[in-house]
This record gives sequence, C-alpha cells and structure tokens, in this order.
Amino acid sequence: MNTLGIHDDIELVSSRRRSFQHETEIDAQKRAVSNNEATLSNPLRGIPFEDLMHDVEVFAVERGLTDGDTVEYLKKGALVAQDPDAYENHPELFDEEDIRILREEVTNKWKQTGTLYYMVIMASMAAAVQGMDEAVINGAQLYYPSQFGIGPDSNGKETSRDSGLMGLVNAAPYLCCGVVACWLTHPLNRYFGRKKTIFITCFISFITCIWAALTGSWWHLFIARFFLGFGIGPKSTTVPVYTAECAPARIRGALVMMWQMWTAFGIMLGYLVNIAFHAVPDPGHGIVGLNWRLMLGAAGIPGLIVCIQVLWAPESPRWLIGQGKYRKALQELERLRFGRVQAARDLYYIHVLLQAEVDMKKGRSRLIEMVTIRRNRNAAIASWIVMFGQQFCGVNVIAYYSSTILRTNYGFSDKKALLASFGFGLINWLFAIPAIFTIDTFGRRNLLLSTLPILCLCLLLTGLVQKAENTNGQSVGVLFGIYLYSMFYSPGEGPVPFTYSAEAFPLYLREVGMSFATATLWFFNFVLAVSFPSLLYKFQPAGAFGFYAAWCLVLWVLVLLFVRETKGKTLEELDQVFAVPTRVHAAYGLRQVRYWFRKYVLRQNPEREVLYRREDGSSPDKWHGKGASSDFSTF
Repeated sequence: MNTLGIHDDIELVSSRRRSFQHETEIDAQKRAVSNNEATLSNPLRGIPFEDLMHDVEVFAVERGLTDGDTVEYLKKGALVAQDPDAYENHPELFDEEDIRILREEVTNKWKQTGTLYYMVIMASMAAAVQGMDEAVINGAQLYYPSQFGIGPDSNGKETSRDSGLMGLVNAAPYLCCGVVACWLTHPLNRYFGRKKTIFITCFISFITCIWAALTGSWWHLFIARFFLGFGIGPKSTTVPVYTAECAPARIRGALVMMWQMWTAFGIMLGYLVNIAFHAVPDPGHGIVGLNWRLMLGAAGIPGLIVCIQVLWAPESPRWLIGQGKYRKALQELERLRFGRVQAARDLYYIHVLLQAEVDMKKGRSRLIEMVTIRRNRNAAIASWIVMFGQQFCGVNVIAYYSSTILRTNYGFSDKKALLASFGFGLINWLFAIPAIFTIDTFGRRNLLLSTLPILCLCLLLTGLVQKAENTNGQSVGVLFGIYLYSMFYSPGEGPVPFTYSAEAFPLYLREVGMSFATATLWFFNFVLAVSFPSLLYKFQPAGAFGFYAAWCLVLWVLVLLFVRETKGKTLEELDQVFAVPTRVHAAYGLRQVRYWFRKYVLRQNPEREVLYRREDGSSPDKWHGKGASSDFSTF
C-alpha cells in the first residue's frame, strides 16, 4: 500500500465519508424525532465497493493499523460487515481459509475459541455470586434471628416487628441495588471498563460477605448486606452487556441468558453450603452462630475466584474502541474469534456504529429520550414488565424463605427444610438448560404467556395444602407445588427478562436502558424480600402465596398487551416492532386470545395473524437468507 498516497488523499476521502455518514445520521435523527425508529441501521449499506475500500484505507491510517497485512484484512472485514455473502461476490479477495471460517459461523455456531468460552465461564461464575447470596440467607435465617433477638423464635413467640426486621435484613442488598448501586453502572464502565468493573464489584461482594459473617447485631448485619448491593447491582448490569459485546451474533442470545442459568446454579450451590454447615457446632471462646456465619462467608468465594479469573479475560472490544484503543481492540477480537477476517469485520463495524452513535446522541438526554420517544418508551415499558414480573411472579419468596416456611408452617426439621430447598435449587438450574434452545425458537413472549398461568396454579397449590388435615399430605403437596413451580419458572420468567432487556433498547440507550431495567428488578426484589415475612405472618401461606398467584395472572395480561416478541428479528426490525403504537399491539394481543380459543378449545383451523412483516411480505419470525446469521447490529 502507498502510505504517502493515502495521506495525500485522506482529506478528500474523509470529507466524502463524513458527508455520507452525516446524511445517514440526519435521517436517523429525523426518525427518532418522529417517534418511529430511534436507533441505527447498517451505516455501510449502499456504499460502493471503491468508496468502501478507500474508507478502510483512511481508517487504517487514522488509527495506526497499517502494519503488515492488517489493511488487507480490514478491507475483507468491511466487505463482510456490509454483506455477509461478500466472499461469494468478491472471491478474488478471500482465500480458502477465510471462506471456511466464515461458512463455519453458519454451519457450526458452537465452534468457538477457548478464550470466548473462558470469558463465558468467568461471566457465569460472576452470576453465581448473587445466586449464592440468595440461597445462603435462606439457610442463615433459620439461626441468626434468634441470636439477634428478632424473627419468629425470639422470646418464644412471633411478632410482626420481628418478621419485619428479618425481612429488612434479608432485603438490604436489593434496596441498595434499586436505589443507588445500579445507577453507578455507567460511570464505573466509563472510567474503568467492563473487566475492571467486574473485578471491583466481585471484590466488594467478597469483602462484604466476610463482613456479614463477622457481625454481632441485626443492624450491623443490615449495614454489611446493604453494602453487598454495591457488588451485586453494577455487576448484574455489566456482565450481560460484556457477554453480548464479546459473543458472536448467532449465539449471543444463548450466552446472555447464561447469566440467569448460572444464577440458578449459584442458588443450588448455596443450598448445598447450607446443608454442609447447618450442623456445625459453636467452638466456644465467645464465637456464637458459627454455622450461619460460615454460610454467609462462603457466598463470597465465587467473587474471589472471578477476581482472579478476570486478570486473563479479554476486555470488551466495544469499550476499547470507545476509548480510542483500536490496536488493543483488534488484539482482543483476534483472541475471541478464529480468523483475522472475523476480527477485522467486527472491529470496523463497531467503529462505524459508534461513530454514528456519537452524532446521534449529541445534545440530547438519553434518559429523557427513553420516555419521550415512542420506540424507546415501548421498549422501557416492556422491559419494566418482564423485570417486575421476575420478582412478583413469586420466585424469590421461595428462594429466600423456603426453609423458614417449611419449618415454621409445615413442620419440617431444619435438615429436611434445607434438603427440600436444595431440591428447589437443583430443579431451578436443570430446567434452565432447555431455555438455551427454546428462547430463540419458541420465543420470549410465548415462553412467558405459556408458563405464567401454570406458575399461578403452583403457588395456589403450595399455599392451600397447609389446610390439609393429613401431615404427610401437607409435606408432599407443598414440595410438589414448589418443585413444579420451579420447572416452569426456569424456562420462562427466569431467563427471559435479562435477555429481553439487553436487546430491547437501541444501541445508544443500551447502558441507560439496562441500568433502568436492573434497578427495576432489584427494587422490586427488595419490596418482595422485605414484605413477605410480614405477609406470611398476617395471612399464612394460603394468603401469602395466593397474593403472588394473583400477580401471575396480572402479569399474563400485561405481557399479552404490552410485551412485543423479539425472537428472530434483527435490531432494525426491532425498531419497527417497538415503534408500533401501544394501542395497536394491545388490540393485536386481545385478538390472539380469540385465535387461541378457536384453535385449542373449538379445535378449528383459524388463520394466524402476523403483526410484523418485512418489506417483501415475509414474516421476520422465519429464517431467511444465506447471511442471516451475521447480524452485527447488536454491537
């Protein structure tokens, strides 16, 4: 390549490129202001071959990427980013190895680099941190309330004050997450990056778990657990985004939902810790409650493991490009991908999207636009519903309080209550595995609509069996209800909310949107955790579980009317989906009920209505095109 010639031509080419991008960005801004499409389409579409090649050469010079054959691979990558089938249209530019790697993206999507799977393991372990905390507090509350003078066993009787204080201690981390911690995600990521944010939050989780194990009063334990929220909140927002930014397009949805799957694994692991430590005696020397202290302290171990793991994990290429570190971003992409052409493709495409994103958000408040622009507002409403629903479908009533409920209301011994809770955790994890495949085939919305009514029935069963006169019948009934509930929660309200929220918002709103979504989840987690002991005290299991059973029906209606299906649609198609007025989608949802009634009750064969269609008339739910797998617009 003639570098001197490129320098001579750089101003002319840069001017033309900026003019082209300016026209694209102005058009995108007009769509945003008119409440139709407030996000980015592919900025490379429509650029002539010669112009695109010149743009790449200018980009390489500007970013210092002119060594060796880097420019050659950047040109190949730009062509593939523009058109996934470019190696067929320009075979002279691609060698056999390039073509093999690009084709294997489609034919063998799970064949990925060891670095990518190492990153997935690290992200999974980060999810297990919070899962373990949810479980160990379940076991610890069998013991610490009586030691601290609160809870149902204090002074030999149960009071609403004691139940309220126990709920406050249990819910402390989620109060912090909902009110403060989740909103720190953006500044932490901006100044430290994804890797360091994960390191910082996991280290906070480790320290605060040890701190909680050393407390000597309920208010001291409350403070320690409140600060644990600073380790949970930003991490729960950062890890799914980090995973999405490192993962290839075809398996991005499955890898993002690993967050919920391995949170469930952490819950199961926490229940195992409870069983292991519940019978540990106090050694004397002034140490009281060693069993529950070991439970709480053990929850910090996964955080320490992640802190060590993260040292060798790749940084997010998107964050590095945002910081102007293009060479480092290319190096990280080459670790995450098999071929240099894949790495160059992703680098160049991330660059052009970020350049357009910068111009789109100039002079505008993203938080305000999340509410004022219809496309964004509809995404926010849908994300709010699914995140709120994950809590008020009642799952954490069981996750936090199953051992206490089984012991106090159903007569289980401590050991049997902990073993029964472990069964819930095991089923919760195992039945999350099928969601890896169903979430991208059956659909997010369909999973919620098909499982919420069953969750309602399971909660009713769990509460009402207490009224049975036979003790054995009570035990069998409550376990059957809890376990069946777990089977249908795990593939539905379990994995859908985080996956849905990560893809619903347009690119320039993603961090703010995810902070809003996770803050919603943790705030209502706090509401549930702090209120359930008092609810159980006043209304017993039948009333308490019945309350959340009713919410499952309310959620079914909310999902039907306001949650749009995102399965099988590119980001551009999601703009159209969320730009549809709420009243139009709600009316469509009501017509679906009539369709289901005719099809499944009357056994007729009605024609299925398709609300969203492409310009060619086809449904976006169906696979199409050779290159359909290469959806880079999610970067």
